[in-house]
Amino acid sequence: MSSAVDWELAERVAVKIATRNEVVDDYALAKMSDDFDNMTPRAEKLVGEETGLWSLQGEARSRLVSRPDWIRANIASFQRLLKPVVDKLDDVSDGPMGTAARKFSGAQVGSVLGWMSTRVLGQYDLLLTEDEDPDDQDMVYYVGPNVLALERRNGFTPDQFRLWLALHETTHRAQFTGVPWLRDYFVSLVNETLDNVDPDPGRFKDIAKEIIEAKRNGTDPMANGGLPALIAGPEQKVVLDKIAGMMSLLEGHGDVTMDRAGIGIVTDADHFANTLRVRRESAKGLTRIVQKLVGLEAKLNQYAAGEAFIAHVEEHGGGKRAIDKAWSSAESLPTIIEIRDPQQWVERVATAAA
Repeated sequence: MSSAVDWELAERVAVKIATRNEVVDDYALAKMSDDFDNMTPRAEKLVGEETGLWSLQGEARSRLVSRPDWIRANIASFQRLLKPVVDKLDDVSDGPMGTAARKFSGAQVGSVLGWMSTRVLGQYDLLLTEDEDPDDQDMVYYVGPNVLALERRNGFTPDQFRLWLALHETTHRAQFTGVPWLRDYFVSLVNETLDNVDPDPGRFKDIAKEIIEAKRNGTDPMANGGLPALIAGPEQKVVLDKIAGMMSLLEGHGDVTMDRAGIGIVTDADHFANTLRVRRESAKGLTRIVQKLVGLEAKLNQYAAGEAFIAHVEEHGGGKRAIDKAWSSAESLPTIIEIRDPQQWVERVATAAA
């Protein structure tokens, strides 16, 4: 049975988009690879000292990749994660339009991945599978051409910026490998979301009506997670809210940690943070549209929401280590409602501890 997505076409489209303006400087990238090999374990040590989260899976390892490398790695992850959805769509994609639909889906996925590959700087690969070589898993990836282009465009000091970036990515690794239950819980939420996907074409008619109605009311139908949140059914939205609360915490914690762990070491941290914040917020035209569609704009909002949540918790919940209560169990994670109203979480965990 053919896949509902033409993954080979997706890769070709993505790579074509990604390589249009890719900066390839072999000498500079080789130096960068060495830098990240040294800085990643150093950053992880600084993160552990700041947060108390120490990896249970050994020292962090880095891998410098090109945009096409990043695309192929993420297509492989998507194929694993989306298999339940693709299997359902296979059941309804037979017929004369099946081939066209598969190619259309492949082109769409490829376009999004190609665009994203030009923006991403680093990524922690948290998915572990038994059918892959362990040496190729649990890696901290850095997209070398993007890092190099950003450094040159903004006059960043490479050693400073690379360590700062490594602090953020190793914070995410510390979260998922230092909190024993967090990785499995996250994957279970993703699987639960995908298991509940309804391939009924009629759902898309309902979505179109919702978009039209939202526009009439002056609201943004894409504001709360883009198209994925819009097409979700009631059961999926409950799970997506859990994911949104957790990711807001993790992203906010990542940003707070990268700044604090680098105090006295990464002296240009404020400059880096302000530059990337402007980069996130200044998207216009097609870039802004794509961000909304894929839910990236909502993800970017998670940084600010998560930082505000942590600031409130520290001020009203018992200081810098008050957030450690969130790592005790899945039930202790903040909901998206608590992210928006942190005092609810402070009072809930205080009551549970009493």
